[in-house]
Amino acid sequence: MRVFRDLDQLTTPLPNAVVTIGNFDGVHLGHREIFRLVVDRARAMGGASVVYTFVPHPLKVLAPERAPRLINTLEEKERLIGASCIDVLVCAPFTREVAALTADQFVEDVLLRKLGVRHLIVGSDYAFGRGREGDVDFLRRAGKRHGFAVEALAPIARSGEALSSTRIREIIAAGDVAGVVGPLGRHFTLEGEVVHGARRGKGLGFPTANLRTDKELLPCPGVYAVKLKRGTQVLDGVVNIGYNPTFGAGEMSIEVHIFDFGAEIYGEKLRIYFMERLRDERRFLSPEDLVAAIGEDVRRARNILARARIVEFREYLDCGVESPPL
Repeated sequence: MRVFRDLDQLTTPLPNAVVTIGNFDGVHLGHREIFRLVVDRARAMGGASVVYTFVPHPLKVLAPERAPRLINTLEEKERLIGASCIDVLVCAPFTREVAALTADQFVEDVLLRKLGVRHLIVGSDYAFGRGREGDVDFLRRAGKRHGFAVEALAPIARSGEALSSTRIREIIAAGDVAGVVGPLGRHFTLEGEVVHGARRGKGLGFPTANLRTDKELLPCPGVYAVKLKRGTQVLDGVVNIGYNPTFGAGEMSIEVHIFDFGAEIYGEKLRIYFMERLRDERRFLSPEDLVAAIGEDVRRARNILARARIVEFREYLDCGVESPPL
């Protein structure tokens, strides 16, 4: 997949471009169905499948107080879209100047001159341009004038509920990491670098790796059974997300205790797969009570993880190459 982070990098229109536009946060099952359709249409036309998205999320520029905490980092989103067999990803910078473009300007300057759109796929409620003046009816009229087709998709549902990034954010924020697997299509993950912490875990008999992450959206504070990847190595563990109230730490931390593991891994990157929530974070009256609770967390997590398997994004399209799970 070719990635363009500036429209000026597109010096000539793409061949027979089949384009979809959106934020695509989470790259959930609904997004993946859209991408499947884009790829199918592009192959039938002998053209390029194109995803056009904005960086940052438009609300971070236009209304920061209403901007959502994103499910994916940009790196994760690019990797997941690439695994969907998309040919070209455009991560266009979003600015107030871009927001001020009229719908006509966007169609002519971006869709036609830069992308060379021949077929556009959007949601039925999609709107763009200054004041959201460019709705599906506008696009269909523009398509007739400029020679591109417009396909508007009804909301994609699963088990009777429309798939949406907003709903998935709510599920994750509530800590329902098992419940989010269905609409997300995989286990929620977090990647982070192992950094030095307060070293309390080792003194308690449960050494932990402290993670620093760029992830905006985290499950609510609590203890979770997790699987981890260290390179290709798969490990089991428990992670505590929270504020260490027993010790009055006050700052949010992500601390993972890896079972049966003793290597020094400072500076390494780990990927955590959240399997099941075990309990809320709480304040204990003594370190001894905390140790007993952690011991019970570990016991429960071992039982859960012994029969659990990671659900990853395994591409179901034939991209013509072997794609690793994500």
